[in-house]
Amino acid sequence: MTTPLNERRIANAIRVLAMDAVQKANSGHPGAPMGMADIADVVWREFLNHNPSNPQWANRDRFVLSNGHGSMLQYALLHLTGYDLSIEDIKQFRQLHSKTPGHPELGYAPGIETTTGPLGQGVANAVGFALAEKTLAAQFNKEDIQVVDHFTYCFLGDGCLMEGISHEACSLAGTLGLGKLVVYYDDNGISIDGEVEGWFSDDTEERFKAYGWQVLRADGHDADAIRAATAAARAESSKPTLIICKTIIGLGSPNKQGKEDCHGAPLGNDEITLTREALGWKEEPFVIPADVYTAWDAKAKGSASEAAWNDIFATYAAKYPTEAAELKRRVNGDLPAEFLAQADAYIAEVNAKGETIATRKASQNAIQAFAPLLPEILGGSA
Repeated sequence: MTTPLNERRIANAIRVLAMDAVQKANSGHPGAPMGMADIADVVWREFLNHNPSNPQWANRDRFVLSNGHGSMLQYALLHLTGYDLSIEDIKQFRQLHSKTPGHPELGYAPGIETTTGPLGQGVANAVGFALAEKTLAAQFNKEDIQVVDHFTYCFLGDGCLMEGISHEACSLAGTLGLGKLVVYYDDNGISIDGEVEGWFSDDTEERFKAYGWQVLRADGHDADAIRAATAAARAESSKPTLIICKTIIGLGSPNKQGKEDCHGAPLGNDEITLTREALGWKEEPFVIPADVYTAWDAKAKGSASEAAWNDIFATYAAKYPTEAAELKRRVNGDLPAEFLAQADAYIAEVNAKGETIATRKASQNAIQAFAPLLPEILGGSA
């Protein structure tokens, strides 16, 4: 294992925030954040292109925590990198009306891209984000100017892979060749009920290869291995990539790491004291040293990335004004100018006919009618 001590200290900020917040709430899942902290450190500090000062920047990379029960991982990342999520918000984890509910919820904390409650839902959304990027890139990028160019990163666990929706969505991702989708599998072998061997025996590597994915393996606690795998994933443009990361759930907890004890319950004050000693973390609960904050801070880098993209988009808008205006409309979520009138006219026409047809035929008709009016629609009818 080649992770330098200082890098492990940076990752440990996630571990201590997760165990402290869960302990204060007396509810939550500290194990996944503690086990995936080293992966998150590499992805968020070295690869994720984002701007904490503007979470809605159009060309940001998307990040999805599909194993959403480990939400303190994402809240810690948002706080540490400089989003508008304070240490007081972290202390309010799982409290009513807080920005930090038990699962990531769209609309509460800045930087949360999608709600990930039911397992498997997040990876399906990640496939959707990657599909949107590829579609927009095909429609708007020009040979001389690339204005849509971002990755989608997704973390998931055993529970997500057990759900049927992950099979359907990941099969589609392989078929469509979503090369800018990178998924990290937290392969810790533990669920809330214990070791998964008794109820989850899929050959995950072969399953994803059969879908048409690139599959890589990495020690989830070795920064160099994670870094190399992520670089290889980004270099493969024709296939999505699954990186199977072998991890220890609850890493750092002397008596509970590697066990279901830390999956869905607080560590307990005595164990937290021992964990701080094991991690060499001397600060009080919810205290992050200034040098660690500095190492995590992504505001300057993110603002520079957005400014560079804004310059590219300005050049694009000057050369391709029609395409630029249409892309801005879609990014802003605005409807086309004539959409409502055209939609009302179509609905009136259908009502006037008074036909009785099968639901799937009605769906097909609606999709065919609305697609020309709203070109960003993606869908189909069975």
